[in-house]
Amino acid sequence: MSEKITPYKNSALGKKLQITKMFDTISNEYDDLNRVISFGIDIKWRKKVVQIISKKKPKNILDIATGTGDLAINLTKTDASEIIGLDISEGMLKVGRKKILKKQLDSTIKMVIGDSENLPYENNSFDAISVAFGVRNFENLEIGLAEILRVLKPKGLLVVLETSVPIKFPFKQGYYIYTKALLPMIGRLFSKDKLAYRYLSESASKFPYGQAFNNILNKIGFINSTAMPQTFGVATIYTATKK
Repeated sequence: MSEKITPYKNSALGKKLQITKMFDTISNEYDDLNRVISFGIDIKWRKKVVQIISKKKPKNILDIATGTGDLAINLTKTDASEIIGLDISEGMLKVGRKKILKKQLDSTIKMVIGDSENLPYENNSFDAISVAFGVRNFENLEIGLAEILRVLKPKGLLVVLETSVPIKFPFKQGYYIYTKALLPMIGRLFSKDKLAYRYLSESASKFPYGQAFNNILNKIGFINSTAMPQTFGVATIYTATKK
């Protein structure tokens, strides 16, 4: 299991409530600051997720940890008739709903508040499930993944986009400098929550990636798990299916 990293180390709140508080606080600045921090490359990664899911030709999709809905919006290109964006932060969902209304996609995308570790859906409900930069925020990773497996239809597809750590020189060294020094500094300068981007960088460096994450997927009961590193390994797209 991954080491438990929390946004506010001296808080009496559990990780789940800390995550909710953090994202509620930074919701209005999240999109713009995220583009700066990722140099906009995250847009390219999300497009690849959409391409992968499109091949499944899903009728319905659940996007967990949807945040402000960027991936949910992109997933409309799959021609799915129903897309549900679920998140624990009402602040992030509020921003996402405004974007969806502006794009007139509210007939396809529904944004709902919910807990990824206690999904409010019946067994075998979705053709595809996506999670972009969200699994490392689960309080209990295995419980969250087991819930995903439960609500995924047989032969359904899970696609996870998550941060990872480059292993080759000089990208590994450059990643270390960026996440340990530059990213927290950007957060301190521009974010309302001075600790949020310290947490985001620390959790990214500690989260299991590559085969380690695939091993967890396999343990939960997923099959055909794959890991596809992106941009020198700073992110990875994982795919897995349900028996």
